[in-house]
Amino acid sequence: MPLWTYGAAYLAGSFPTAYLVGKANGVDLRTVGSGNLGATNVFRTLGWKWGLLVYLVDGLKGLLPTLLLPTAVGVARGWPWGVILGVLTIVGHVKPIFLMGKGGGKGVATASGVFFALAPVAGLCAVAAFAVVVAITRYVSLASLVGAAVLPVAIFVQMREVTPLMLVSVAISAFVFWTHRDNIGRLLRGEERRVGGPPSTAEGSGR
Repeated sequence: MPLWTYGAAYLAGSFPTAYLVGKANGVDLRTVGSGNLGATNVFRTLGWKWGLLVYLVDGLKGLLPTLLLPTAVGVARGWPWGVILGVLTIVGHVKPIFLMGKGGGKGVATASGVFFALAPVAGLCAVAAFAVVVAITRYVSLASLVGAAVLPVAIFVQMREVTPLMLVSVAISAFVFWTHRDNIGRLLRGEERRVGGPPSTAEGSGR
C-alpha cells in the first residue's frame, strides 16, 4: 500500500466539518456546549438540520477513503488495508491536523461511514439503532453509545464467527465509549442535554 494513501485517509478524516459549520453560524463550537467538534455538539447547539449535515459529511469522511483508496491502488477493500485506512480517517477526525491535532470530534459519525464501507448491513443496523434512540430519548450521546454497542454484535451475527473486522469493531466501540466518558457521567447524573433542550450547567468539560 503506497504511503500517500495513509496520508490521504488521515487528511480526509481531518476535514473540520463541525468547526466550519459553527463558524458559518458565528459560533466557535470549541467554546460552546461540550466544546467538542462533533455532530453531537452541533445537534444540541445549532439544531438537528446542522447536526444532520455534520453527521453526513463526517460519515463520508470515513466512507469514501475506505471505499475508494484501496480500489485506486488495486488492493482489497476489506481486511487489512480498508480497515487500516478507515481507522486513519477516524484518527484524523479525533486529532485533526487542520486544528493542530486538537479539538476534534469523538469519532462516531466517521466510524459509521467506515463500517458502511466495510460491513454495510452491520453499519445500517448501528445507524438505525442510533436513529431510534435519538427519536425516543433525544439524547444524541446515548444514541451514539447504543450504535457503537450494536455494531460489533451485528457484525458477529452477520459473519457468524469472530473475524478480524469484528475485533476491530469491538476496539472502535470501546474507543467511542472512552471518548464519551464525560457524557456517560452526565447521563447517569441526569445532567446530559437533550436535542432542543436547555444547556446543561455541567457541560463544558466534555471534550
